Amino acid sequence: MEPLTTARVDSWTWAVRMFKTRSQATAACRAGHVKVNGERAKSAQTVRVGDEVRVRISGFDRILVVSKIMVKRVSAPVAAECFVDRTPPPPPREEVALLPMRDRGAGRPTKRERREIDKLRAPETLPRDPDDE
Repeated sequence: MEPLTTARVDSWTWAVRMFKTRSQATAACRAGHVKVNGERAKSAQTVRVGDEVRVRISGFDRILVVSKIMVKRVSAPVAAECFVDRTPPPPPREEVALLPMRDRGAGRPTKRERREIDKLRAPETLPRDPDDE
């Protein structure tokens, strides 16, 4: 039996576990979330060894280079051998100042809690008026 030289892009992305079902892989192709060599791919488009496949999953692009053709779903370790992942690392999360969170159902904040919340939200930037003291 000859080794495969091409496969449908929806079948390949499903076989290497980019999508849980073949239907999801086909729907992603229809929606334009799969690109082969920079071009939008229809589900029946073929992929070959060396092709670059970009898959948009959860708002992020995975960049894969095909190293082995598969049409049947395989285990995760075997699937990892079928492509080279060229996805850049995600950007570091910016440290966001945590806003004070109240437990759900805790009611309205007291006057003291309200002042503490206001201090955290907007540090005092205006000069104080000496007449107020």
